[in-house]
Amino acid sequence: MVLEKKPVEENRIREMEKLAADLGFPGMNPYLLHLALCHSSYANEQDSCETFGNERLEFLGDAVVGFTITEDLYTRYPHLREGQLSKIKSVVVSKRILAHRTMELGLAQYLLLGKGEEQTGGRHRFSILGNLFESVVGAIHLACGIESSKKFVLEQLRDEIDKAVRGESIIDYKSQLQELVQRDFGVLPTYRLLSAVGPDHDKDFVVEVFVRNQRIGRGEGKSKKRAEKAAACSALQTLENPGRPNL
Repeated sequence: MVLEKKPVEENRIREMEKLAADLGFPGMNPYLLHLALCHSSYANEQDSCETFGNERLEFLGDAVVGFTITEDLYTRYPHLREGQLSKIKSVVVSKRILAHRTMELGLAQYLLLGKGEEQTGGRHRFSILGNLFESVVGAIHLACGIESSKKFVLEQLRDEIDKAVRGESIIDYKSQLQELVQRDFGVLPTYRLLSAVGPDHDKDFVVEVFVRNQRIGRGEGKSKKRAEKAAACSALQTLENPGRPNL
């Protein structure tokens, strides 16, 4: 890949070289990593970034992350059906999980944001931080190849895969959802048990979550608690979508 390099401050280049080494990729093109950390809001204000910021790298990284997680689930969990694999994958690649990894890696401190996005809290927004993880994966893929990018993704997310398979998560989705709904709508979400099918020792629960009588999420699990957690996760994804319902 040929990059059209535009002027970048020497201090920034040195920061990118150090970050690349910290991530386990010494010698990686620092300009490529710099581009991965340029949000479109910043790129639109500068002459020193590519027109689209990190959006193209995010597009690439999203595909790499999705494929890597899918392949790992398929290989390591042959007993799981397609529907189960899809649900687990959706949890692992959710913006909240990816944002958590972004914060753990300290990437947010290197993120370049436009003034407006910075002032409205973009540096702490899950969607932006999740996208940032993907753009960095995209940069690693271009610089070091598919095996290196897959290895990085699994190092960061394999524990999350296993937790999701067990119905666990580092993210407290119900608390997160409650805080968001209270803040934005001034009410509490409500959970409704849709079904509980199977013998007492092996029931499958389905739960839906509502805000102002409008369904915003649905989840399944081997206990009511896990189903509610899955429903909350689904609802958070709905509410973080730019086309979220008007509640």
